[in-house]
Amino acid sequence: MSALYLLVSTFGLVFCLGLQSQLVNNGHHVSAFLNSLAIGTCNLVLFKLAPDASGIEIAAYLSGGPFGIVASMWAYRRSQARRVAAGMRAQADLGSPR
Repeated sequence: MSALYLLVSTFGLVFCLGLQSQLVNNGHHVSAFLNSLAIGTCNLVLFKLAPDASGIEIAAYLSGGPFGIVASMWAYRRSQARRVAAGMRAQADLGSPR
């Protein structure tokens, strides 16, 4: 069970760190602030579980990172695409006659 916790916490940590980079670079202050709490939570889980990790747990720890960063990149781009699409719909609604 701790292998699953290590996998999920590493995935979550790397996901949040990748997301944090995007949020900071694009000036999303509140989201970056809240995301920092998730980073801290994932770190706490890792600090508790990683020191006593065995072979399978180490593999789980190492597997979470690559999936986490790719998922973070996908999620951020998808959220931005939805935001742009919503903005375009709002502009179209403003310009259309009623």
